[in-house]
Amino acid sequence: MSTHIGAKPGDIAETVLLPGDPYRAKWAAETFLEDVICVNEVRGMLGFTGTWQGNRVTIQGSGMGMPSLSIYVNELISEFNAQTLIRIGSCGGMQDHVAVRDVIIAMTATSRGNPSSGIFRELNFAPCADWGLLEAAVKAARATSSPTHVGGIYSSDTFYDERPDLMGEMMRHGVLGVEMEAAELYMLAARHKRRALAILTVSDHLITEESLPSDQREKSFGDMVEIALQAAFA
Repeated sequence: MSTHIGAKPGDIAETVLLPGDPYRAKWAAETFLEDVICVNEVRGMLGFTGTWQGNRVTIQGSGMGMPSLSIYVNELISEFNAQTLIRIGSCGGMQDHVAVRDVIIAMTATSRGNPSSGIFRELNFAPCADWGLLEAAVKAARATSSPTHVGGIYSSDTFYDERPDLMGEMMRHGVLGVEMEAAELYMLAARHKRRALAILTVSDHLITEESLPSDQREKSFGDMVEIALQAAFA
């Protein structure tokens, strides 16, 4: 048992999906997996293991922000030998051609800072997705009903950001969306030689100010979870 994950040895699968919200982890596990068991309830950060088309999968909440995700991913890797880690979450759209409910598959994740930044000192390391997962996810996305975009995203370390100038520059440079976790996930995967990817559903839009009502989010997130599972076991 690790500090923040109460699972026993063998409870965690080698493939882990990582929604930020623990209740989204519960919904995804109950919706997509068979033979589901709850493997973690520590601090209310729910985790579940089951099977999808005969493959073992864990869906573990990671919390909000890169420091929280860093805790769970570090423990999933070091204590439970997780090999494939896919973030499934929401993001804010940052381009006119990206609409609410669209799916974004993140090739790269820009950030101003993350828990791993200090390791590199003056170097601006560019964290990116695993190519095999990315390629498989793009292929899987073509079979869904959700318009899909592939490109760079921004992982912010603040939710209430007061830098409209910075957001404007990222929009100008083609960043597709903003969320709060993927850059650190990609950093950790690179360090520990694991596979990682972030697949995101656009839940609100920074330009149009459109936002999905909470009761519509789960249904809209279904394609994202299906893409993640297809990519993990391609």
